[in-house]
Amino acid sequence: MKIRPCAVAGMFYPRDPHHLEQLLEKYLSGKDRGGNAAGIVAPHAGYPYSGEVAGWAYGAVPNSFEGTFLLVGPSHRGNRTCTSRISWETPLGIVDNDPELAELLDIEADEVSHRDEHSLEVQVPFIKYRFPRARILPVLVGDQDYGSADLLAQKLVEAVKKSGRDDVRFVASSDFSHYVPAAEARTNDRYAIEALKDLNVSEFYRRVAEKRVSACGVGPIAAVCLACRARGATRGELLTYATSGDVTGDPTVVGYGAIAVM
Repeated sequence: MKIRPCAVAGMFYPRDPHHLEQLLEKYLSGKDRGGNAAGIVAPHAGYPYSGEVAGWAYGAVPNSFEGTFLLVGPSHRGNRTCTSRISWETPLGIVDNDPELAELLDIEADEVSHRDEHSLEVQVPFIKYRFPRARILPVLVGDQDYGSADLLAQKLVEAVKKSGRDDVRFVASSDFSHYVPAAEARTNDRYAIEALKDLNVSEFYRRVAEKRVSACGVGPIAAVCLACRARGATRGELLTYATSGDVTGDPTVVGYGAIAVM
């Protein structure tokens, strides 16, 4: 059986299983909101910087969930939009792919493009730890304009509809402002995120452009919000926001937000 091996273990998160479990328990402790989000937005930086924020995002899905996470993240190398149809390794064990759903999703597989990309990999240990019986279907996003995000959302919704299943949740992987002053990051990121309160994706794009918010996963965020909206979601709730400067003390930061789409 082909398995996608860890590419950034030991860099973005611990390779040692015991250390990783301790961190994930810390990040997820007290984050269970008692809700059942249709989708979430979670960051993908190194765990010391964004793990606490990611814990809030995953706490919006009950830990009893045993379905499939459609993971949608940006390609930092400019690769085309593609899926991975193999299982993924984590230091805590293998997370199975969902071949039935993958077969229904009208997106080609490209395992090479996924091989070294961290935006989706950093999500998988959270899933393995909190949802040990869940499966994944990773989708790497190339073009991130509104039209491409809308088309991707349509494909995601159509695949889930054809499957006839309700046990699918969406995860958009994205950081927000990159390497700007902390006050600027907080103000501009929150301004852009505010547009997602009623899932107004076109306004989200407008605000991102207006403030030049250097979020790396605008397309994944948009696609997940549009897909959730098509499936009945009505709002996005910012659960928490932080920056790398909260950890490092540096004045120039990267912004991280946890959003639940319900």
